[in-house]
Amino acid sequence: MSRLFAAARPLLLRLDPETAHRLTIRALRAGLVPAARGPDDPVLATRVFGRDFPNPIGLAAGFDKDAEVPDAMLRLGFGFVEVGTVTPLPQAGNPRPRIFRLPASGAVINRLGFNNAGLAVAAGRLAERDPRGIVGANIGKNKDQTDAVADYAAGAAVMAPLADYLVVNVSSPNTPGLRALQGREPLTELLAAVLSARGSTGTPVLLKVAPDLTEEDEADVAAVALESGIDGLVVSNTTLARPVDLDPAVAGQTGGLSGVPLFDRSTALVATFRRLTQGRLPIVGVGGVRSGADAYAKIRAGASLVQLYTGLVYGGPGLVGAIKRDLAARLKADGFRSVGEAVGAG
Repeated sequence: MSRLFAAARPLLLRLDPETAHRLTIRALRAGLVPAARGPDDPVLATRVFGRDFPNPIGLAAGFDKDAEVPDAMLRLGFGFVEVGTVTPLPQAGNPRPRIFRLPASGAVINRLGFNNAGLAVAAGRLAERDPRGIVGANIGKNKDQTDAVADYAAGAAVMAPLADYLVVNVSSPNTPGLRALQGREPLTELLAAVLSARGSTGTPVLLKVAPDLTEEDEADVAAVALESGIDGLVVSNTTLARPVDLDPAVAGQTGGLSGVPLFDRSTALVATFRRLTQGRLPIVGVGGVRSGADAYAKIRAGASLVQLYTGLVYGGPGLVGAIKRDLAARLKADGFRSVGEAVGAG
């Protein structure tokens, strides 16, 4: 698998990012990407919000927006896969070009704008799959929808019976006004509607937060999360910040920055939300993960699970197995018998 990616990587990186991504999705759908070999190390198994994960390494939302290849990605070795972001109605997203690579920084800037084929398409695909392996659904609102609560409730109602968990995405920087939903009052109303819309399924509901919150915002989000009765947090989305060492030819592009430059901020934010929620809510740590050391740092900061996406752009599918092997070795070296024992140990 690593040799295959090594051969294809130069070509993929010369292509427009969206063209390269579509080719990757097509290859996965055609079964051209081989599955990972062998079972996961038992030390990696963990139970979070009532679900049993074979390992804590997941695929973040954004890669498989329309639920085309969740099972193919599970076969690559991910412990769970998150599809979406899905909006009730199809939408094209923002004009191209809208994805910009920064290879020297291991980063990407995107301003996609929730481009997806709509709720009916993604739900139809999830309904047809054999429900083996953990697949979550990330839900959002359409750009021109003035009633955000209605869109999120619609997404929750449709996806709750089909997904292993739901993620309420109010933290993308690429939909106007979306991040304002992280305010205390609108967030309280929104989460209540989503929890009601999931009905009797009991599907866990998580909230995905931005890395650019003020300390007051962080405290408000944590308080609402605890008061609402949701099941966890995803920390964090992409950032509007621009470190000074980014390629100046690309750094000025608008959109959210992901990858290595986000790692420190997002990991610190995991620890912040672990403290603010008194460890009562599981946290999925995402942002800049490209090694077992990175995943372990997220876990020790307070993440029960870890996600990645941008790391795959530069590391390829073999990265998943490498992260799992390194993480298992680090857990054992520090005397932990499970992932759960290491959560928050840092």
